[in-house]
Amino acid sequence: MSVIAIIQARMGSTRLPGKILKEVNGNPLLFYQLERLKGSKLIDEIVIATTTKEQDNEIVTFCEQYGVSYYRGSETDVLSRYFNAAVKFNADTIVRLTSDCPIIDVEVVDKTIQYFLELDHCDYVSNTLERTYPRGLDTEVFTYIALEKAYKEAFLDRDREHVTPYIYTNQDLFEVGFLKNKIDYSNYRLTVDTEEDFELIKLIINALFKRNPNFTLIDIVTLMENNPQWFDINSHIEQKKL
Repeated sequence: MSVIAIIQARMGSTRLPGKILKEVNGNPLLFYQLERLKGSKLIDEIVIATTTKEQDNEIVTFCEQYGVSYYRGSETDVLSRYFNAAVKFNADTIVRLTSDCPIIDVEVVDKTIQYFLELDHCDYVSNTLERTYPRGLDTEVFTYIALEKAYKEAFLDRDREHVTPYIYTNQDLFEVGFLKNKIDYSNYRLTVDTEEDFELIKLIINALFKRNPNFTLIDIVTLMENNPQWFDINSHIEQKKL
C-alpha cells in the first residue's frame, strides 16, 4: 500500500503571488516544507502537483534542482490534477497537503495518516473539519478509490477546485473520520496567504529552524507564548471561504 503525499502548488496566488518560492535565509518556503516532510515515517513519496502554466515553470525548476517528483495539470480543476498525479505515481493512499504550509509539523502529518490507517473501511480522515490544529498544519488522508469516485462524479466548481469537499460533504457516500487535538490551537495562524503571514513564518523559521529543523507544534506554541506580540502580526487576516 503506497502512501503518496501530493502537495498542490502554483505561483498564481491571488493575495501573495509567488509566495511558495519567497525566501527565508536564502531558501524558498517550499524548501522548508519538504525538509520537514522528509522526516515522515509513513509517507513513501512526495509529489508536487503544479499547473501547466508558464509561470509555474519556476516550480518545476525548483523540483528538478531539489530532486522531488512533480506532476503538471489543470490550474482550475485541481481535483483532476490530484487524480492524475495519483494515477501516475500509483498511489493507494493520498495525503493532501498545500504549499502554503511551510512549517507543517511532520508528527501531526504522521498522526493523521496513522489514524486513517487504523480506522477500518475509512475513506477519508482530516484534522481540519473540526479544527483544533492551527491553520498551516492541515492534513487530509484518503483512499485512491474515494479520489477516483470524486473525480468521476463531482461537478460543482467548488468540488473541482478544492479536491476534497465532494468527499467530506457526502458522508452518506463516504466513511469520514475526524482527528482532533487534545488542546485547541485553532487560534494559531501558521499558513502563508498574505504578506503578514509571511512575516510571522519568517520570524518562526529564523528562531527555530537552525537549532532544530524538525521543530514541533509545541515548539511553535512555546515560542509564540514567549513572544505574544507576534499574534498581532496576522491575527486580523480572514481565511478565504470555499
